[in-house]
Amino acid sequence: MSGQSSGERTEKATPKRKRDAREKGQVLKSAEVVTAFSLLAMFGVLLIFGDGIASGMAGMMKSFFTAELPEVADKAVIAITFEKAILSFFQIVAPVLIAAMVFAIVFNLAQSGWNFTTKPLAPKLEKISPLAGFKRIFSKRSLAELFKSLIKIAVLAWVAYGEYTSRMDSFPLLMGENLQYSIPAAMDILVSVGLKLCIAYAIFAPVDYMYQWWRHNKDLMMTKEEIKEEYKLSEGNPQTKSRISQKQRQMSRMRIVQAVKDADVVITNPTHYAVAISYKENENDAPVVLAKGADYIAKSIKEKAREFGVEIVENRSVAQSLYFFCEVGDEVPEELYKAIAEILAYVYKLKKKQGVAY
Repeated sequence: MSGQSSGERTEKATPKRKRDAREKGQVLKSAEVVTAFSLLAMFGVLLIFGDGIASGMAGMMKSFFTAELPEVADKAVIAITFEKAILSFFQIVAPVLIAAMVFAIVFNLAQSGWNFTTKPLAPKLEKISPLAGFKRIFSKRSLAELFKSLIKIAVLAWVAYGEYTSRMDSFPLLMGENLQYSIPAAMDILVSVGLKLCIAYAIFAPVDYMYQWWRHNKDLMMTKEEIKEEYKLSEGNPQTKSRISQKQRQMSRMRIVQAVKDADVVITNPTHYAVAISYKENENDAPVVLAKGADYIAKSIKEKAREFGVEIVENRSVAQSLYFFCEVGDEVPEELYKAIAEILAYVYKLKKKQGVAY
């Protein structure tokens, strides 16, 4: 049971997992959002500039169909005529196409940001495997996408059919009209139908975005074992870290031992703080802090001081001041010169009585 539970994807994706997925091109993105707002942009431009576009189309078609051709028209002349017509068409509809392209770029970037990667283009055996392809076709994801597409088509067809039935009487009338009237009228119908379809599409798009969000997060979920392996890779094996920490503690104790051994005196709080200081008249301008510590470390400093015969002097205010305002290797502050001098004089006097040479 434990093996099965550890293999289930029950954990949220870590930041590293999300970064790796992004590098592979796995980003949260809904194609429906891009399509819906691109179409809205297109029909919005048609709504604003529809009259100008319709007039341009009517003029282009009139020019095309009424153009005088030579009695013997070869392929080159026909090709040039069609080329001019196509260029004129694209010049007329350029605002619509540019609006669609800009909105597609904006909504792509808004969803996933700039993410240039070539990893999705790398060849994979699973992409050409018939078995893998068969599994993809009949997977839960494919069925969900099919169901979603059927709902979308049904809604859009219902909107389009309703608009068609309401305007069915106007279509025969357009057939007998000239281009100057029929094209603007057809443009009006196209914009009206298109905007209603786009609005229906735009209502559907956020639903698809929420589905893609859920699907994306579900795909990135991790097992407990994957979380542990990632932790080991990023933070290091816990056993290795424990050995490193133990080694660091040993080195710290060795530094304390050496520092206390070279100290002239250890000043204590007496229980919470201990600071070892030294003063070499020919080397130092002022006494220097060799080691300091609180609680457990203070206890170790005092133990080593007794072991090496270093004098321990209790002075609560001096010990606290040295602990809080000095780092190891610092000279003591000028404000403490007098107090430290008195402590050192006491220590030297005591050593002299004991017959210890300085």
